[in-house]
Amino acid sequence: MKKSTISITLAAALLSVSAAQASEFSGGWIGAKVGSNRSDIAAVPVATAANANTYGFEGGYNWDKGNFLLGVDGFADFNQKKTHTTSIPGTSANYGTDIYGVDLKLGLPSGKWLPYAKLGYGSTRMTGAALTGSASGAHLGLGVEYKIAAHWSLAGEFTTISSSSNGVKVNNNNMTIGLNYYFDAPHVVSGVADAPAVVKQEAKAVAVPVTAAVVPAVAPVPEAWKTLLAEKPVTLKGTNFDFDSAKLRRSADKQLNEVVEFAAAYKDAKLNVSGHTCNIGKDAYNLKLSERRAASVKAYLVKKGVAADRIVSVGYGEAKPVASNKTKAGQAENRRVEIRSVIKEETKVRVIK
Repeated sequence: MKKSTISITLAAALLSVSAAQASEFSGGWIGAKVGSNRSDIAAVPVATAANANTYGFEGGYNWDKGNFLLGVDGFADFNQKKTHTTSIPGTSANYGTDIYGVDLKLGLPSGKWLPYAKLGYGSTRMTGAALTGSASGAHLGLGVEYKIAAHWSLAGEFTTISSSSNGVKVNNNNMTIGLNYYFDAPHVVSGVADAPAVVKQEAKAVAVPVTAAVVPAVAPVPEAWKTLLAEKPVTLKGTNFDFDSAKLRRSADKQLNEVVEFAAAYKDAKLNVSGHTCNIGKDAYNLKLSERRAASVKAYLVKKGVAADRIVSVGYGEAKPVASNKTKAGQAENRRVEIRSVIKEETKVRVIK
């Protein structure tokens, strides 16, 4: 495949993917890969292209830039020996290649998907009877990665390198499937604070001991019961969403169903739903995203039977952080939806008139 064709394909693939937060793929990683190698020699005599097995290792570091991802990685590809026919009848060339190099990486993540392009430099060491020595050249790559677990991902990748030395040009095209391990797992905030139970408290009368001496009779003291009403806030946190989306994850159902049960138990309680984000992205965009997430939670509660006029939804964007935005853990805590309410807690006390 020509390098110009690769560039056009790469640009089309990256422009067709919507941008999202890159936190799924940020940090350091290592990986291994296997696949197929296709190589040929442009020299005299010309060696025709042939397929061979390949395997390799790589590792690097990715930086989260909000709407895109930048990374650097080193790689080592080991392409096994294969016998090629040549342009001279009755002759053949047996060779393989080991390739080492470094690439710069550009990705546009979308949730658990990461399409990316690579551009770098590689050194090719010839192996086999037909070729010796080493050569170097530009290394290009195009791939897509999918996160299968907090620390693990699968990657499909095409790479190409043309290395020239002493009038011999060796072309290598590799198609591989890889398994990558990420050292930093995305931080997930979860958990719901249970609604407090309404407790009725009664003051117990204290028995006063008396001696055997005769004491004058005391008239009974009149008493009565008084009910005190106190405001008591309830905060429910931890609703989960897809990255850069107002779509609720199934993992949020349990937490929100507890809110539905709370609303059913306290018929007079009003619910205030507020959406919040971290500082990744533009202020105006984060404000709209927080409003959409709060509205999504309200729609869920209404669908479950909570009256719409009992719920107020509002978005604050990144204006009300609960942790520092200087760390990933703090940013994860700030990406949240809070549900607050006020209930009447009834307490009975005995009073003496």
